[in-house]
Amino acid sequence: MKVVLIGAVESTKIAFEALVNAQLSPTHVVTLPPEKAGRHSDFVDLTKPTLEIGAEIIYSNNINDDETIRELERIAPDLCLVLGWSQICHEKFRSIARLGNLGFHPAPLPRLRGRAVIPWTILLNMKETASTLFWLEEGADTGDIIAQKFFDLTATETARSLYDKHTAALAELIPGAVRAIIDGTVRNIAQDHTKASYCAKRTPEDGQINWTDSAANIERFIRAVGAPYPGAFTSTPDDGRLWIDVAAFPNNPIEYIGIPGQIQARTKDGFIILCGDYRCIEVLVWRSESQNPPGQHSVLGR
Repeated sequence: MKVVLIGAVESTKIAFEALVNAQLSPTHVVTLPPEKAGRHSDFVDLTKPTLEIGAEIIYSNNINDDETIRELERIAPDLCLVLGWSQICHEKFRSIARLGNLGFHPAPLPRLRGRAVIPWTILLNMKETASTLFWLEEGADTGDIIAQKFFDLTATETARSLYDKHTAALAELIPGAVRAIIDGTVRNIAQDHTKASYCAKRTPEDGQINWTDSAANIERFIRAVGAPYPGAFTSTPDDGRLWIDVAAFPNNPIEYIGIPGQIQARTKDGFIILCGDYRCIEVLVWRSESQNPPGQHSVLGR
């Protein structure tokens, strides 16, 4: 059985390890070359673990280009697992594997098809989500579902904690799904397309904080776009960039009056910033280009 694993991020590595531990090791791995690591904030170099299990590694920048297609045709795989690859797989690619092509999506399909799903899940303040394994077809995330695991989100869910929940679910689901495909016992569940929703792409610049928004929305925004993604940021009066990694609501009952984005007070761990609804957040973990905290009463984001 020739199983090709395709991907280049943390979830790909976790799926790889789950398959190896279940004695279902891929025979080939298609991944980005290490010099293209900047394409993904959660890039993982799979070269060493692939070679350690005696599998063949193939580097590709585009899963649909002629060179990659020729390599896959040479391999003649029985099954392709596309787990952590951001390109749409075109028909020529999808026609190669004998049993089909399996994809993973960190969402309760048919809801939240598309891009940047983990940040959008938190920004939407969802209480429940799911990890989904499904067959790849022409549409984006539209194929039949073969496995799905639901779980709750906490009130303080971060991009990192949600990412980790999805990768844990992937590690749990992928061995059973591959065995069922090999054994011919897999169950296909058609998606209800009338219930579909689509998430738009996000870029690092979409992490800019809007201080006229409410404190609750800004605190949620910081949690949604943080690690393993580029993070929430604002500008300081000296035109430097300030990243805010962790924020919370202050414990003190003091009422501050000022301009949205203004530093109202310094604290033991950071500083307090006024938001658009005249509530505050306390910044607990931050980074800046200058390495210096912004001055009291300075206004961020101007």
